[in-house]
Amino acid sequence: MISFNKKFIIRISLAVVFAAALAFLFLHDNGIIKYLNMKSEIRKIDRDIMNAEERLRAIEVEIDSLRTSKVKMEQVAREKFHMMKKSEKVFKVEEH
Repeated sequence: MISFNKKFIIRISLAVVFAAALAFLFLHDNGIIKYLNMKSEIRKIDRDIMNAEERLRAIEVEIDSLRTSKVKMEQVAREKFHMMKKSEKVFKVEEH
C-alpha cells in the first residue's frame, strides 16, 4: 500500500506536469494563443478579399457600361472631367 506522502508527491508531480503542459500549449511560439490570433487574422484577410472582389466586380460593370453606353460615357465626361459640347455654354453658380 502506498503511503500518504507518496500519494501526495505523485499528485503534486502530476499537477506540475499538467501545469507545464498547459503552459507549453498556451505560451509556446506555436501555441494555442498564436493559433487563435492567426485564425482571426485569416478571417479578416478573407473578408478583405471578399470586399476587394466586390469592388472589382463593380469596377468591371462600370467599365463595361462605359464601353457600351454613350450616355454613360457622356455623363462621366461631364461630371469627372468637366467637359462640354461645343454648342453648350457653362454657367457657374456661386452660393453666398
